[in-house]
Amino acid sequence: MSRPDVVIYHNPACGTSRNTLALLREKGVEPTVVEYLKTGWTREQLQDLADRSGGVRGLLRERGTRAAELGLTDPAVSDEAIIAAMILDPVLVNRPIVATAKGAALCRPAEQVLALL
Repeated sequence: MSRPDVVIYHNPACGTSRNTLALLREKGVEPTVVEYLKTGWTREQLQDLADRSGGVRGLLRERGTRAAELGLTDPAVSDEAIIAAMILDPVLVNRPIVATAKGAALCRPAEQVLALL
């Protein structure tokens, strides 16, 4: 069953992202799939996801990115600066993020998505 109220911000090259999407489908949920590396982000999207999931820093991907080099891991860096960097370089956003009426979460491990259904 298609569920437009379930959105996965997905990177098909990521195993955890693929597993999360597969788990949703196993549960009979066909989410809206947003390949954010292709579509990019808006400030409003990122702020909404951060507000619903516990904060901007929780969405920041450090491993395999330039986050530390850009100074984004410094506790003194503002959320606004992190969001601005994520907009310029979408790979700085960790994945997969799933959003439903129950909230939003970084689904690492994939089973975290079950709490959102």
